[in-house]
Amino acid sequence: MSLRGNARRREIQLAYLLLSPALLLLLTVLAYPVGWELWTSLTDLSPLSDGPQAFVGFENYRRLLGDAEFWRAAAVTVVYAAVTSVAKLALGLGFALLLARPFRGRALVFLAIFLPWAYPAGVSVIGWYWTLNPPTRTAYAPFMGHLKFVVDSAFGGGAWAFASVILFNIWRGSSFIAVLLLAGINAIPPELFECALLESKSAWRRFRLVTVPLLKPFLALGVFLSLTSAFADLANVWMLTGGRVVFPVLGTQAYWLGIKVGRFAEGAARSLSLVPLLVLAMLLLFQWFDRREEEDRAA
Repeated sequence: MSLRGNARRREIQLAYLLLSPALLLLLTVLAYPVGWELWTSLTDLSPLSDGPQAFVGFENYRRLLGDAEFWRAAAVTVVYAAVTSVAKLALGLGFALLLARPFRGRALVFLAIFLPWAYPAGVSVIGWYWTLNPPTRTAYAPFMGHLKFVVDSAFGGGAWAFASVILFNIWRGSSFIAVLLLAGINAIPPELFECALLESKSAWRRFRLVTVPLLKPFLALGVFLSLTSAFADLANVWMLTGGRVVFPVLGTQAYWLGIKVGRFAEGAARSLSLVPLLVLAMLLLFQWFDRREEEDRAA
């Protein structure tokens, strides 16, 4: 074997050695719980059952297909994820473009934009809940109460609580998307923007033909992370609604079945039903990214 081959093999071994702590953490924190949950969804595990757990195969998943409440929660989850992801991406991109240019007070604006994500989520949820649902008599409490009545009257009971969850997710998530896209903009060589400025005086044309294509990896990652956080959003939905989830998402249904009712197997199956949606979203995003990359190489 040549010296170059030996050096290459040592580099690969070193790479695996450096990756081993992260791989071990991934296996213990993610792979094992997911594997246990998958196995549980194939059984009838429940503390309400007297006998030992039995393997039932895909029976729990078959029941989901005939459960109207499951399909209602799935539709609400998809709408919730789509609305929040589009809003977070639009706001995050706008904030990133704003912060990409130097101006007086830029540091304070950056802090104000990033603070919602950096602040502890539990405290933010409580503050947001008190803002939209004032627990005491304040100057704006009558206005918020009237607004809640109008929204619930127009869209049904619980609509105001669901709108509060959507607004909180957008408020908190758009700051993270903004910082992610700002990092992507800063990674683009300034010479490309200077050349684009010489080619076209239209800011919209430069944004559409230069900025967006160069931000494709960051946009795809931002959309996927947004969808993931929305699909797995249990704590925020539960706390903002006080546990009274009138518009349920799949996460809250799985929590209720597994923890509150004790039907562990059915709760596990319901939570794992999110996996195909996330995999489909990931495949579509990577397909879009790969197609654009092939078009760029062909051009």
